[in-house]
Amino acid sequence: MDYLTATKNKKYLMYISQNYSYAILRPLQQEILAQGGEVKWFLEGNEVTSSFLKNNESHLLTIEEVIRWSPDVSFVPGNVIPPFIPGIKVGLFHGFNSGKRNRKGFEDHFNIRGCFDLYCTQGPNTTSRFEQLSKQYKHFAVKETGWPTLDPLFNPDTKSIYTQPDDKRKTLLICSTFSRNLSLAPKLYQTIKTFSEQGKWRILMQFHPKMPNELVTKYQALENENLTFIETDNVLPLLKAADVMLCDTSSILLMFILQRKPVVTFCNQDPGKHLLDVTEPEKVEAAIELALSHPAQLMDDIESFCQQLHPYQDGLSSQRVLAACNELVLTNPKLKPKPLNLIRNLKMRKKLNYWRW
Repeated sequence: MDYLTATKNKKYLMYISQNYSYAILRPLQQEILAQGGEVKWFLEGNEVTSSFLKNNESHLLTIEEVIRWSPDVSFVPGNVIPPFIPGIKVGLFHGFNSGKRNRKGFEDHFNIRGCFDLYCTQGPNTTSRFEQLSKQYKHFAVKETGWPTLDPLFNPDTKSIYTQPDDKRKTLLICSTFSRNLSLAPKLYQTIKTFSEQGKWRILMQFHPKMPNELVTKYQALENENLTFIETDNVLPLLKAADVMLCDTSSILLMFILQRKPVVTFCNQDPGKHLLDVTEPEKVEAAIELALSHPAQLMDDIESFCQQLHPYQDGLSSQRVLAACNELVLTNPKLKPKPLNLIRNLKMRKKLNYWRW
C-alpha cells in the first residue's frame, strides 16, 4: 500500500513550544497539504511567538480545541506532549545528537520519556540505538526517515537571503549554544571582535534563542560592515550562505556539516575526525584558514560521518515521515501501553489548565 496517499482527509497537529520549531515542521506541513491532509498548529507556553504564524496557517488556541479537533497524528520537535491529546504522537527531534549529556551523564537525545508512539530517526547512527530502546520498552516504534527540516537545504532551488554575490570574501558563520559550560560566546568574545575588525571574512552570527540577553547585546554591538548579527526562526538560509562554521557543541553544526562544508569547533564535548576542534582562542583563526582549504582527509572524514548521521540528500524526508505515520495509523501495531508518568502529566495539565479526564 502507498501510505503517502493515505494522507488525504487526515488531521495533523504541529505541537510546538519554541520558535525554531516553525522551520522544523513547515516542510512537513507543505507535504501534508500537497497530499490532501489538514494541518493545524498548537503553541504551548510563553517561549513560542504566535506572530511567526503565516496568514494561511491555522492556529488552535486552547487544548480543548485540540481535543475537539481530534488529530490523527501530532508532530513534536520537542521532548513531551500531553497523553490526553487524541491520535498517535510522533517525535521528530529539535536537532541532531551533538553529544550533549544531561546532569546524570546520559545523552539527552536518547532519553525515553514515555510520550511518543513513533520516533522518526535521522540516520543510522541514531536509528540503531532507538531500535534497541524500542525492543527494551516496547511502547513505541522506530522508522528511519531523515529529518524533514532539511528538505529545503537539499533543494537546489532554495536561495539564501544572506548571500552577497558582490562580496568576494569567504563567509564565516558563527553559532553558539546557550549553556554556560558549553557556549563559545563568553570565551571567544575578544577573538571574534578581532575578526570583525580585521575584515578578512564576511561574518554572520546567530545564537540559540535561550542565549542570555547580556551576551546577545554584547555581540550585537560588534556589528559593522564585516559582521552581521542575525536573529531568526529559520537557520537554513544562514547555513546555505556560509563557507565555514565556527561553533561549540550546538547541534546546529551537524546541520551545517551535512552540506559537506567544514566546521571548526571550540571545546566540543564530542570531537571527532569530521571536526577541526581547538581548545585555545589563539588557535581559532588558523583552524578556520585550514578549514577553508578543504584538506582531502578532512573532507573524506566529513563524508563518512554524514553517511551515518543523515544519508538522505534527496529532500524527500517529509514524504518518508508522513508515510511512516500513516502506516502506524492504519496498521495499528500492538505496542505496550505507555507509562502513566503521573507527575509529568499532572504538571502538563497544570501548565495547560486542563482538568477533564
